[in-house]
Amino acid sequence: MAGQMMFPFFQTRSGSRVRGKRISNLAPRLAPSALRVPHPSHTQVPLVFTNSLPQVFVHEGARQALERRLLAALKGPVSLHINDNVHSVITLRERGGQLRVGLHHMFLGAPGAIVDALVRYVVAASNSEEGRAASLLIGRYIHENHHRLRASRPPLHPLKTQGEHHDLLELFRRVNERYFEGSHDALVTWGRASRPRPAEGGKRPSRRIIKLGSYSTVERLIRVHPALDKGWVPRYFLEYILYHEMLHHVIPTSRVCGRAVLHPPEFRERERAFRAYDRALAWEREHIGRLLRA
Repeated sequence: MAGQMMFPFFQTRSGSRVRGKRISNLAPRLAPSALRVPHPSHTQVPLVFTNSLPQVFVHEGARQALERRLLAALKGPVSLHINDNVHSVITLRERGGQLRVGLHHMFLGAPGAIVDALVRYVVAASNSEEGRAASLLIGRYIHENHHRLRASRPPLHPLKTQGEHHDLLELFRRVNERYFEGSHDALVTWGRASRPRPAEGGKRPSRRIIKLGSYSTVERLIRVHPALDKGWVPRYFLEYILYHEMLHHVIPTSRVCGRAVLHPPEFRERERAFRAYDRALAWEREHIGRLLRA
């Protein structure tokens, strides 16, 4: 559901440094003119709404500015509606002689080149050469901003953030404030415990591999392996695991020669912005055997 209410613009500050090199926009590039109601598990302030989540509140001035651009280009009656759809991020319908345009809120405050392409796409449609070129540019923009899409399904299991030794939500908030300016909106939970396979010729179970963290795009959910909920696992290592998975939320998977690249160069560069990056990797190398036995 999208409403039209006056909200202050969301502004990001400059980024941090990665080995002497400045990196900007470490925070998710949220639309500066839209605000999604956070999940109740990620806020200590009780939020009560009559309709189900998610809800998006839109800066009316930004919506009207974009609508005026479309009116000037089409020279006919146009109404612009902002949505929070997962799939139909752009819809065009003619009703009663008026063109009704539906746009995902990611287009509010989009760069000028994207707005120009959007106007060309609406005017020319995709059946012309100009429309197809605009469609390709818009498609890349949507791919780069996939993290602004809400979850396409709720989590399959109840979220559990309080562990026996570590509170994931507390750690998530620390990482969110330090590296993402509090704007990261993924969910987080401890994963479900699984029994390791029995070792060959022995009685003690063992693992050969262990996935310490994962990120689900459809759920917008970070899962952390429960083997890390131990008193001997340092907080900085858990924060590194969270930070790594939080980056998956904001940096899309690249495709090279038809193959998916989960950790493109931009990902690796931003990952090194974590303050205890080297320390965390060294701790993992030293304790991986113990984690496999946990």
